Amino acid sequence: MTRFLVACVQMRSGREPAANRDEAVARVREAAAAGAVYVQTPEMTALLERDKAALFDEIRPQARDETIAALRQVARETRTTVHIGSLAVLEGDKVANRAVVIAPDGDILATYDKIHLFDVDLPNGESWRESATYVGGETAVLAQTPVAPIGVSICYDIRFPYLYRAYAEAGAAILTAPAAFTRQTGEAHWSVLQRARAIENGAFMISAAQGGLHEDGRETWGHSIVVDPWGRVLAEGDAEPGLVMAEIDLAEVEAARRRIPSLTHTRPLRMERARPLAAQ
Repeated sequence: MTRFLVACVQMRSGREPAANRDEAVARVREAAAAGAVYVQTPEMTALLERDKAALFDEIRPQARDETIAALRQVARETRTTVHIGSLAVLEGDKVANRAVVIAPDGDILATYDKIHLFDVDLPNGESWRESATYVGGETAVLAQTPVAPIGVSICYDIRFPYLYRAYAEAGAAILTAPAAFTRQTGEAHWSVLQRARAIENGAFMISAAQGGLHEDGRETWGHSIVVDPWGRVLAEGDAEPGLVMAEIDLAEVEAARRRIPSLTHTRPLRMERARPLAAQ
């Protein structure tokens, strides 16, 4: 099977994990009923909470996480590959921002912890320090799914091209960066970053997103997106919750990489630090 339907679940997750879980389950069922065989949810599917104490009150270790359990069950029932974009998982005194890829039989195929943490100060006064709460991952994960080899990443990872090149060189046909992009950074950079990673690597880019004004006060950009290996946007949402769906054809990966074989042209670099002319 090279041609199939994929779906991004766009959400506006709040402070109540049970409500977020039920919304995600319902949307996966809806996507599967429409024919999707791969369904991806956004970053922080189960809970969006800026208050650290409140976050720790709600989250659990992976083995006891109710959202993971519920989405494993719906994957099994619908025979769908379900990619939980991420959720907060308790790891000792810190938290992992973890993606979970689930097979159609409900088994967990892969997990990935967000490598690059969002520690930034934005021009509008927003300040984020993910490293104060989250522990960063150290391992890139290529998920061998029934639909294709998938390179797994999360949100801020999209700004680090070397990660996606490594995935493409390892055989990924689909790259992913489910997110909760801020409105400010999303409006400026979301679409161009998604298209760039697809073009650079001759791969599909599929990224579900959070969108709108959340209960914890943050505003996210939304615009869940599916981009083909030539950089064409096949489907894109707005800021509202719902499904963004597209049919993809994996034959386009080989075609794009044949037209522009940049994956075979990578060369090691030697850096020379030239002296200013006045110093010579």
